[in-house]
Amino acid sequence: MSNHNLSRDEAAARSALITTHSYDVTLDVRAAADPAVEGYPSTSTITFTAAPGSATFLDFISGGVQSVVLNGRSLDVNAVVDRDRILLEDLAGRNEVTVTGMALYSRSGEGMHRFFDPADGQCYLYTQYEPADSRRVFANFEQPDLKASFTFHVIAPSSWEVASNGAASAGTPLEDDGVTLWDFAATKPMSTYITTVLAGPYFKATDRWEATLDDGTRLEVPLALYCRASMRDSFDTDELFKLTKSGLEFFNRLFDYPYPWGKYDQAFVPEYNLGAMENPGLVTFTEKYVYTSRATDAQYQARANTLMHEMAHMWFGDLVTMTWWDDLWLKESFADFMGTLGVDRATDWDSAWINFASKRKAW
Repeated sequence: MSNHNLSRDEAAARSALITTHSYDVTLDVRAAADPAVEGYPSTSTITFTAAPGSATFLDFISGGVQSVVLNGRSLDVNAVVDRDRILLEDLAGRNEVTVTGMALYSRSGEGMHRFFDPADGQCYLYTQYEPADSRRVFANFEQPDLKASFTFHVIAPSSWEVASNGAASAGTPLEDDGVTLWDFAATKPMSTYITTVLAGPYFKATDRWEATLDDGTRLEVPLALYCRASMRDSFDTDELFKLTKSGLEFFNRLFDYPYPWGKYDQAFVPEYNLGAMENPGLVTFTEKYVYTSRATDAQYQARANTLMHEMAHMWFGDLVTMTWWDDLWLKESFADFMGTLGVDRATDWDSAWINFASKRKAW
């Protein structure tokens, strides 16, 4: 069974065997600001159905597994943990498994990335999972077609901003002075690779978008923008909120399907491996899009294109998702087209297709 990566055939076999329903995940990052601390406690409870008597496995790249409890039975960790997989045997029709372990902070942009700001020494966390790195943060069935509802809980310093895909309830102070437990609303069914957590002393700006669609549907979408505190003076939130509202207005009417993910947060984060990632309710972008010195009109238009690209993914990629990674090209091609269309139709720029032809298409 030992294998670092999941093959397409293994994914198909597992998908034929089980159906995932819900995850309840708790991450304790209260000690993240200490560079000597390499990891954080991670607990994942998963409900799923399966063929009675069958066997399957979970994915978890960790610094160690402390316990595995399947349907009330404590399993022998030494017997069921094989490198990055956790074997689950003798399954019932409906199952609940809880895995507790130590996840590790990353400096590679995979999993839970931890960054210390050289400007002020502050610690910042964010996650990046595509294609298969949520297993570095919590135990799960890591493949795009096994969707489920996710409920996240994060324990972090009380002074930090903490966000996830779902809306946050009021934080609960813990007995440990200066530490708070944040509980997030359960999500609609989604893939593991687009779940996300953000935590740190981020600067946060808020706004709201409201609209009544042609069929009378009333939409109210809370908006938020995040960046490092040391970059707040360069953060052009008014322009970013303007673009976001224009995009939501355009895509909700174009797709004729109301935005399904509740809130719409966007975080600009350091040392990011990608341009952006379409996590529902909390899109992450490289902070290179926060211009700390004068930028060209072409740079601003490119940022707008990326913003529209990720927003299109809320429908095509997140709501409708490829079964396996050999169809990744389709959602990305669609979002590439929609990013340019959004800039052309929903903003003041009139050169979006010219830029597409001379830059993106040539690339």
